[in-house]
Amino acid sequence: MGAMSVCNVRKNYGAVEVLHGVSLDIHDGEFVILVGPSGCGKSTLLRMIAGLEAITSGEISIAGKVVNSLPPKDRDIAMVFQSYALYPHMTVKENMGFSLKLARVEKTELDARVAAAAAMLSLDPYLDRYPRQLSGGQRQRVAMGRAIVRNPQVYLFDEPLSNLDAKLRVQMRSEIKQNHQRLKTTTVYVTHDQIEAMTMADRIVVMHDGIIEQMGTPLELYDRPSNRFVASFIGSPSMNMFEGGLKGGEFVAADGSRIALGAAAAGLADGEIVLGVRPEHFSFAPAGISVEVLTVEPTGSETQVMAEFAGAPVTAAFRERVEARPGERLNILPDAGKLHLFDARTGRRVEPVTALQEA
Repeated sequence: MGAMSVCNVRKNYGAVEVLHGVSLDIHDGEFVILVGPSGCGKSTLLRMIAGLEAITSGEISIAGKVVNSLPPKDRDIAMVFQSYALYPHMTVKENMGFSLKLARVEKTELDARVAAAAAMLSLDPYLDRYPRQLSGGQRQRVAMGRAIVRNPQVYLFDEPLSNLDAKLRVQMRSEIKQNHQRLKTTTVYVTHDQIEAMTMADRIVVMHDGIIEQMGTPLELYDRPSNRFVASFIGSPSMNMFEGGLKGGEFVAADGSRIALGAAAAGLADGEIVLGVRPEHFSFAPAGISVEVLTVEPTGSETQVMAEFAGAPVTAAFRERVEARPGERLNILPDAGKLHLFDARTGRRVEPVTALQEA
């Protein structure tokens, strides 16, 4: 059906290579999100899948068929753009059914498919309106409806929520996910927003500088990032990173402060190391590390404390209310069972040496 394969795909613009041999397999019915900072190559890859960008080398196949040389209209895909791309002189109904009209679909079937998509997206009251008469969220629904009526093998979304306000983005995230659960159509979705990726994806593909850094489920990437980049990019606020040394199973910071690493350092040789701690994995403890408070940000559901430890910034998130002023010192302790260690030179994740590994 809608399974997709990207095999060693490269993209050059003249002498500049922007995609460096990207490979991934997407299962039929899977919701995969390409995420990464601006310029990482995620939108370029999506446009190559859609046929809007030529492939320099490599191979893209959809449902077992190589599509490198096929024009977009013959790839059985539907794309939803960031800018909605609606025809201003057409009504909602006409916009949604335009691709079917071009394909010479019978009017009765066209009307039925538009009506079904409109009902799914709560667009029934707006079918006779023009895009200028709609809100941003309604326009995005129309763009989604235009894709749904085509009943393609693959949906492609290119940062569809970036033009919406924060509250509407949350609502539309839920609607897109619910529609995917109903339709069960293979979906590839591009965003730079890691919260969108975490809340919507079956699997996330983290890209950086034209390569794939890591692929996995949202919680796999959150709990076991493969390197410092993924660890810092996935999660909000991002993971704290402390550079220092590993000595006798303890992390030694620049100012001589020590943090017991427990099982995370089992069997590891002493040397330079980077310690990663998620903000929510700190707790107050008299025997913890001493940090100087810089700012306190209450969000209602939690309190975020920005502080300094051994000359490095640290963010800690607490469910309880925190009464602290800038300049005060707090003692906080990271959860020894949820620490992350990274090689200081390569940035790759460092795993403890277990008895099984030694054997």
